[in-house]
Amino acid sequence: MKKIAILGSTGSIGTQTLDIVREQKDIQVTALAAGKNIRCLEAQIREFSPEVAALWGEEDARSLRELVKDLPVRIVSGMEGLLEIATMPGTEILVTAIVGMLGIRPTIAAIEAGKIIALANKETLVTAGHIIMPLAREKHVSILPVDSEHSAIFQSMNGEREHGNEIHKILLTASGGPFRGKKREELKQMRVEDALKHPNWSMGKKITIDSATMVNKGLEVMEAKWLFDVEPEQIQVVVHPQSIIHSMVEYKDGAVLAQLGTPDMHLPIQYALYYPQRRNLSGKRLDFYQLSGLTFEKPDMETFPGLKLAFQAMERGGNLPTAYNAANEKAVALFLERKISFPEIPELIGICMEQCRFAENPSVEEILATEAEAYALIESRW
Repeated sequence: MKKIAILGSTGSIGTQTLDIVREQKDIQVTALAAGKNIRCLEAQIREFSPEVAALWGEEDARSLRELVKDLPVRIVSGMEGLLEIATMPGTEILVTAIVGMLGIRPTIAAIEAGKIIALANKETLVTAGHIIMPLAREKHVSILPVDSEHSAIFQSMNGEREHGNEIHKILLTASGGPFRGKKREELKQMRVEDALKHPNWSMGKKITIDSATMVNKGLEVMEAKWLFDVEPEQIQVVVHPQSIIHSMVEYKDGAVLAQLGTPDMHLPIQYALYYPQRRNLSGKRLDFYQLSGLTFEKPDMETFPGLKLAFQAMERGGNLPTAYNAANEKAVALFLERKISFPEIPELIGICMEQCRFAENPSVEEILATEAEAYALIESRW
């Protein structure tokens, strides 16, 4: 039995990971962690029988303890709970699907404990890639990407670097989101409901808004730099509205390798859990006879400045990606609360990137301090 723990088990990636557990039958769930969805976590505990489960708040954890007091499961809470789950003896793979920079400390702890990381928490590498990747190399720990785009790149690179084949560039595809083709003036009128209507993918609210602003693609650009050890100028974003090609790699000889598939997260999740093995996976398959065509466009970074800001943050480095990420988290929350307009999301990111104190090689404490500083800057305006 393959033994896994899941941070963020009640979210989109977490629930789809559990779909794979149901289908494959040879995975044991040792631990589950969620934010505050008590009822969903209770149902997961009853179905998958983990040894340990966590909720962020201790009050919620107390409520859950009462609900599952008939089961042999230990309920923990807070960062201590996440760290305990991340380092549990016997767990082979930690699926990090938790949202935000909460994932940094558990990921570091899991690497130090020798766990394989199935990474779905892009903020971890965006803000702390300079800490995470050297540590993973030192501990000989694999970090397997779960994002569809990064999984596609990973699959397209499989075996190439071992043979000395050099990458020329990474072609990171983007659907363009629900506002592809619109101009800046039109975006001022876009409501929360409009931004949540992604044309291809079914995702959580935060990542769906990030897709609409193209900030999600900016975060993926920064994550790709660390995952695949490339320079910023080697990463190119290509808008591909059909979401059939999930990303591509161009090599020095001009060959381009791509990974194609339906827009379904189950495949990259399962690939990370069983790498390098490919297992049968139920679900829709690509039918090339039914495809009307595949199209590609250059991203409009003037209309969607969040992507341009991401390249700027990546090129300067330090704690600037943290300011970018933290400002976006706060701005998206304000937009979902209908307190700011859609174009104000990248505006607030730009303000925080300019005003947060710069740190060249930030520690985890400095990363978290930058997050707090960005939050405070935005909160001072509302």
